[in-house]
Amino acid sequence: MSKKMPATPLLDQLESGPWPSFVTGLKRLANSKDARAGDQVKSLLGQLELSYETRKGYWKGGTVGVFGYGAGVIPRFSEVADKYPESAEFHTLRIMPAPAFFYDTKSLRDICDVWEEHGSGLIALHGQSGDIMLQGCTTDQVQKAWDKINAMGFDMGGAGAGIRTSAACVGPARCEHACYDTLTAMKTIIDDFVDDIHRPSLPYKAKFKFSGCANDCSNATQRSDYAIFGTWRDDMVVNQDEIKAKVAQLGRKEFINQVIRMCPTQALALNDDDTLDVDNKSCVRCMHCINVCTKALSPGNDRGITIRVGGKRTLKIGDLMGTVVVPFMKLDTEEDYEALLELAHRFLDFFADNALEHERTGEMIERIGLANYLEGLDLPLDLNMISQPRTNSYVRLDGWDEEARKWSERQTNAAE
Repeated sequence: MSKKMPATPLLDQLESGPWPSFVTGLKRLANSKDARAGDQVKSLLGQLELSYETRKGYWKGGTVGVFGYGAGVIPRFSEVADKYPESAEFHTLRIMPAPAFFYDTKSLRDICDVWEEHGSGLIALHGQSGDIMLQGCTTDQVQKAWDKINAMGFDMGGAGAGIRTSAACVGPARCEHACYDTLTAMKTIIDDFVDDIHRPSLPYKAKFKFSGCANDCSNATQRSDYAIFGTWRDDMVVNQDEIKAKVAQLGRKEFINQVIRMCPTQALALNDDDTLDVDNKSCVRCMHCINVCTKALSPGNDRGITIRVGGKRTLKIGDLMGTVVVPFMKLDTEEDYEALLELAHRFLDFFADNALEHERTGEMIERIGLANYLEGLDLPLDLNMISQPRTNSYVRLDGWDEEARKWSERQTNAAE
């Protein structure tokens, strides 16, 4: 006999807003034809409602894994199993996706079939590190589910204090803005570090992410210790005919509001003949103008990558956005990819030798100082690494009289 759906008045409120709710999805699974999976999710809903009532979580960890791997399964045992026995065990399998999340429909259907047979049917695409999250499995079904997923060609994702699963944006596969091959870069890194993903051996977790441009569609800057995203170092490519067409489409005033005034460094100017001037030395490659004027503007031709280190969400010292340690690096040839891989090894070796337990890369840099970090990695200092201008009010005054005289002369000449 199928378990009765629990009353969930607090969870029901999450369905009342304008946005889709995960509660609706859980209820749909709870009413599925598979009585076993349906009862498991009904029990899960009951426990979640209890957590909302008491403002306390009731999951505890443990040891659950598959043969040959030290990571990839997230154990979840319920502390209120006496009240909700069907969800007493609700483990998660992290499955590594293909770069840029490319799947064929058969693979997706096969994954769903396996998880309906051995798990709850609850799947999240994707976790913050990019994993396929197969949620809700009992201990006796973990190995059986994994054997079938592995036979399809998928590998286990990362968990624990080691290299985590990477994520890459769609890159040159479908995006004209991509300044490097994100898919190849991700595969190069992951193939070499796959053992460190499966068998954690670091002070804490470390993530690589790959975005083809500053739009950062893989959320690398905020969500990875080592963010590799595309940029260019020559002039932005401008199609003046398309600029004129865009001005005609939006209207001159609206073009100025949406493009010129939105430039963070005021590097753009619209001429009287509706052509665009770009101060490329002031351009910070933020991508806004290119996003608005897709046909008219595009990244320059001398493309490569910028590497930021230390991004993460809240932990010991709050959110960090990462620090530029490599302002520009070409990534075209096989030798370039080898250089990137060698640098990745230096990142991880230094982290393994110098980080404290439960300390992310960004927190380590804050503790030891950026200069010491760069020295340890044998990376040169660069002005692009300055996080903010100097705030010391005591400045040198020698030479000011001469500069004041020149300024006065310029003002006089301008008045004449």
